[in-house]
Amino acid sequence: MSLGPVMLDIAGTQLTEDDIKRLLHPLTGGVILFARNYSNNRQLTELTQQIHALRNPHLLIAVDHEGGRVQRFQKDFTRLPAMRELGKIWDKQPIRARHLAKQVGFVLAAELNTCGVDFSFTPVLDLDHGQSCVIGDRAFHHDPNAVSNLAHNLMVGLRKGGMLAIGKHFPGHGYIQTDSHLEKSIDQRRYIDIEMNDLIPFQHMIDSGLAGIMPAHVIYPEIDQKPAGFSTIWLQKILRTDLQFEGCIFSDDLSMRGAGDYLESMFLRAQAALTAGCDMILVCNNPAGADEILTGLQWEMPATSLSRLARMHARNNFGSLTKLHENGEYVQAVREIGAIGCESRELPFQ
Repeated sequence: MSLGPVMLDIAGTQLTEDDIKRLLHPLTGGVILFARNYSNNRQLTELTQQIHALRNPHLLIAVDHEGGRVQRFQKDFTRLPAMRELGKIWDKQPIRARHLAKQVGFVLAAELNTCGVDFSFTPVLDLDHGQSCVIGDRAFHHDPNAVSNLAHNLMVGLRKGGMLAIGKHFPGHGYIQTDSHLEKSIDQRRYIDIEMNDLIPFQHMIDSGLAGIMPAHVIYPEIDQKPAGFSTIWLQKILRTDLQFEGCIFSDDLSMRGAGDYLESMFLRAQAALTAGCDMILVCNNPAGADEILTGLQWEMPATSLSRLARMHARNNFGSLTKLHENGEYVQAVREIGAIGCESRELPFQ
């Protein structure tokens, strides 16, 4: 059975009968985990093994594990800094900041995939324009060059840890105040203004081999009346053709209000996102919506989508947590990450 285009969540720390039924559905291709799915490393490893055993090729397992206020697993995991902390260090010590970004990516990836997680939806490539409530310190910096450099080094670290990177939220969620999780979000800027600022990190990362991108549930009416994740203009013309992105496009959560104001039905949202060009769609915290999609959606996975998704499986470079914790490079990286908050507090953000 090949992978389907739908990524779902599960109820708790173990699979229920309802979870298993949904995960065995041919339209399912992945699982996204949340804090409620985690109690400790051993439980997480057993859960991911159980999920992987259901299908061949195995379902992709993902998580939002960026650092700072977006880190789903905390106990037994290294506490990762908000990316803004790396941006603060960049202002005074750019070489040091690049090194630390690489170390963060390495530890993030190594810890997750040793527990059986394939990838995290990271890095955030949004610029900090100083007014977004939802992006804020999740962004590395306001300067596109700083974001490009730090994100690139984080991606290098992720690869070293056996994991690929997914940049978000294309073409940039950092300019507007509204939170697309909670409300309809509109960015009134012209394309040239977005292209000369927010698109720079995306273009840089694409040129460097970025494996995945997640579009924003934001409407840019100067370009299209549809949110970017439902827009053929953004996903096909701009992202695929103009920016020459050949990796995997993951929708943001279709249960978010920014998606709901565009189309009320979950089935219609799923159909619209896939038709626009998403390879995989996320349906989170909405079991009824997930069932609506699995029951009603008619979708044959293009061969290109299947090959893109196949690339996203992690490589476990360390075997076990015990071996990882004995790895000298890992131990050094954890030590350096632990000092990041102290370093950045001494450096004013400009």
